[in-house]
Amino acid sequence: MRRRVARARLDAGWGLRQVARQVKASPGSVCRRRETRAQQGEAGLTAKRPPGSKPKLTAAQRRQGLVLLSQGARAPGWRNERWPLKRLVALIERHCGLPYCPSGLWRLLRRCKWSPQKPTRRSRERDEVASAQWPTDVWPRLKKSPA
Repeated sequence: MRRRVARARLDAGWGLRQVARQVKASPGSVCRRRETRAQQGEAGLTAKRPPGSKPKLTAAQRRQGLVLLSQGARAPGWRNERWPLKRLVALIERHCGLPYCPSGLWRLLRRCKWSPQKPTRRSRERDEVASAQWPTDVWPRLKKSPA
């Protein structure tokens, strides 16, 4: 947007400093853009693709992976419902045939709006019956009542 505004202002005859103030950029940046446009034409002013490698998974493969995740970890044959990154890497390699490193998979999951989940911690000695009775039997006796 700023490039288009700057280009329009320069075409209208505005000075470099006026354009730079208008689009909140440095005069040097506006000058470089003007020179790039003179050398490469309009193609030189288009936004560049962000750096980095292209994604390994296609959109359809990502959707398929999210469906597999939503089925739970027991569906592919694991003993519990946890999804550590190593399991996810193995799942993608098995279904898509693509090797993925755990850190790259972590970034992919974050882009898909998945967040890390931790299982609730419970002690082995926990007595479920006593825990269920506590709020109704014990707590009213311990609670201070108004005078």
